[in-house]
Amino acid sequence: MKGSSEGKTGKGPGAEDEPVKALRFLTLRQVAEELNTKESTIRALIRTGEIPAIQVGGRGQWRLGRVDVETYITAAYVRAAGDIGRGNTVVSLEEPG
Repeated sequence: MKGSSEGKTGKGPGAEDEPVKALRFLTLRQVAEELNTKESTIRALIRTGEIPAIQVGGRGQWRLGRVDVETYITAAYVRAAGDIGRGNTVVSLEEPG
């Protein structure tokens, strides 16, 4: 992600042998960046139950489990493959020309 990576990569002073630890939970912004979409889209996915999330602390502080995000992505690929197989695509996958 953006910003200083010291302490996050295990490459800070005295941390050469520490493994990089993946975050268990992600913010809406992190998930939106990962999926190259808007935070409002992620909020809609949470609201419809397509992807589970937990509310932490104050208003609007939502977190999504990394595993849940990966599960959502895998399921989206399966749905897309089924849609393509049935010819149910909105966007043409053929090359123009």
